[in-house]
Amino acid sequence: MPPRASNVMMMADLRYTVIIEPDDGAFSVIVPAFPEISTFGETHEAALEMARDAIRLSLEYRRDNELDIPTSDVDQTRVEGVAITYPAA
Repeated sequence: MPPRASNVMMMADLRYTVIIEPDDGAFSVIVPAFPEISTFGETHEAALEMARDAIRLSLEYRRDNELDIPTSDVDQTRVEGVAITYPAA
């Protein structure tokens, strides 16, 4: 008997950096690995959940359209503050 095709989808655990900033009483979110994602939430937790949903949707779109899937970037991303001196007006 020939082997049956499996409908089981392989899952991967991916981790992406998100940048969350306070924004007029809410929180805005961008995801550097996905330039198309810009979202927000009324709370920090809601903003994170919106980011997760946006990443899932972007991954589905990319998979369905045979586009590249960004690799996990949490261990590669480094966010730092930069101080500069600028003449006062």
